[in-house]
Amino acid sequence: MTVAGNPARLANPAIEAEIVQGTENLPVELESRQVNQLATLVGLLAKWNQVYNLTAVRDPQDMVARHILDSLVVTPYLRGSSLLDVGTGAGLPGLPLAVARPELHVTLLDSSDKKLRFIRQAVAELNLENVTVVHSRMQAYQPAQAFDMVISRAVSSLAELYRMTRHLVRDNGRFLFMKGARPNDELDNFERADQLQIERLQVPGLDAERHLLILDNSQSPVD
Repeated sequence: MTVAGNPARLANPAIEAEIVQGTENLPVELESRQVNQLATLVGLLAKWNQVYNLTAVRDPQDMVARHILDSLVVTPYLRGSSLLDVGTGAGLPGLPLAVARPELHVTLLDSSDKKLRFIRQAVAELNLENVTVVHSRMQAYQPAQAFDMVISRAVSSLAELYRMTRHLVRDNGRFLFMKGARPNDELDNFERADQLQIERLQVPGLDAERHLLILDNSQSPVD
């Protein structure tokens, strides 16, 4: 695949090396082109962050672990062919997942104009043909078809997020809630907590707790 916009100009070789080293400890296989795309994404984030304040992480090297690897660590839990990233912010985790899984159709949803401007530019420069960008609030979004998966990264409480997105996941689909420390208070207030699969994640180069809460939509309660 030809990468539009010559992304190599933003792909720092040192960042590429960190991505390669980090993914050696993850169950994800990347071709050199994909490593280049991810390094380019880091370069774009660092460049746009100077003006648009997309992320509190300023150092491109820190972005590798805290944004790229932190996104890719959920790859083994993906199921199906369509993924909706709600409240995607700067395109995380959706953009790294779209790079790593080109056969997966990824929809990035956010209500922030400035963040969506960045995402559209990144999609164009990385030539990501498997990405759709949507400007909407999650509770107002009414797609033509529900998705195989909905993923969120540090967005809202568990109960609130489920309430706002339950119409977006098809029957037998999957919710993927990315959290930091195990959210015990949120679990206590979530009606389907007993149906959750909770995975503790290890992100290479990141000394912080990460958990993935998985809810398969095969046992939805009757309204």
